[in-house]
Amino acid sequence: MKKLCVFDLDGTLVNSLFDLAEAMNHALIKNGFEPHEREKYRRMVGSGISVLADRAMTIPIGTASPEQKARVLADFNEYYTEHNLDKTAPYEGIPDLLTKLDEFSVKYAVISNKPDVFTKVIIEKLFPAHKFAAAWGKSDRFERKPCPDALFAMTAELGFDISECLYIGDSDVDVFTAKNAGMDFCGVSWGFRLESELLNAGAEYIAHKPEDILSVL
Repeated sequence: MKKLCVFDLDGTLVNSLFDLAEAMNHALIKNGFEPHEREKYRRMVGSGISVLADRAMTIPIGTASPEQKARVLADFNEYYTEHNLDKTAPYEGIPDLLTKLDEFSVKYAVISNKPDVFTKVIIEKLFPAHKFAAAWGKSDRFERKPCPDALFAMTAELGFDISECLYIGDSDVDVFTAKNAGMDFCGVSWGFRLESELLNAGAEYIAHKPEDILSVL
């Protein structure tokens, strides 16, 4: 059995699509850009807030001025700081899965492209009964996923070999992160992306409900 599960956050442990969409639409409208329907954000999120802003601004990607993008990001961060838990909640079955991992003495952690401060707040507020071994969001310490550097650093800090770990996520970014680290991967079908995206990226295992992850371990 694996000894450590490393989870993605958005679309894997929690459904945060509403709050992410609301925050970015607020920033877009405030800066004169067109907002998007919430469902369109399923394809935009997953690579961090900076990339989300690039994808959401309704001009060709990369053509916004640095000043425009900075204002959008600042307004997003200000709004999301106050509203990141308006409707964000764990997916059904996730708390029970974490309890089972505790019973099996399997540690669990999070690596997300969401900014570190938001990652830690969401884990602390939504999972008060569960002790994560670590919860790392995007910071200046490491490149964003699918770069595996944060994954290497976390597993080393926690004292686990890559072979003892399972990475779990909902997008091709997560598949590529695990591949780049040489870590086994399990995709989840309940997240923001389609199961076909995971399979096309090379996922060997797909969990259709949280308890399925236990069989992959």
